[in-house]
Amino acid sequence: MTDPAMTERQKKWFATVQANLEDRTGRPLAVWVDILKGCPETRPRAQAAWLNATHGIGANHAALILDAARPADSLGWSDAEGLRSALWAEPRSLAALEAVERIAADLEGVIVAQRKGYTAFSRVVQFAAMRPLKGGGALLGLKLDPDGGGRLQSPTWTESWSERLTAVVDLDGPGAVNAELAGWFARAAENGRTAGSD
Repeated sequence: MTDPAMTERQKKWFATVQANLEDRTGRPLAVWVDILKGCPETRPRAQAAWLNATHGIGANHAALILDAARPADSLGWSDAEGLRSALWAEPRSLAALEAVERIAADLEGVIVAQRKGYTAFSRVVQFAAMRPLKGGGALLGLKLDPDGGGRLQSPTWTESWSERLTAVVDLDGPGAVNAELAGWFARAAENGRTAGSD
């Protein structure tokens, strides 16, 4: 589960997760991949739940096992281009992402990483994430106070991205990525310079 688009802190965290798997469970990753073959579930979330219920495996170690067990021809963490193409297939959503990426490119030290369900933006820690919405547009999560004004609001449900992204804004397309949003993004990026609520 190595992704070249990670901060140094994130790389150390993933290395620790990998190193701790055998220490905490008494079994190496290859054995866990074999154990997963006996799982009656086929969907990743259900498989992770099975690993937890049956073997006491936490979410981080389950993600490591599931990534190692995925078929060679499926999209994994290291295939950022494939993940991006699969997730951002709708043109208006993609155009909104590209507009936000242009803002990110103007900020020093921002790392953009593609995940299966969202695109992440980090400095020391993740400070923003974005996922497409059905029918076009996108949802942008930011490491900001949701009472910051304008279109910022509190998330209505738990997203798969970091819990430190406490404000969200709906983007109905690239035109919604304006100067106000650029200011919020820059403030969130400043908040991404410190670990904060890790």
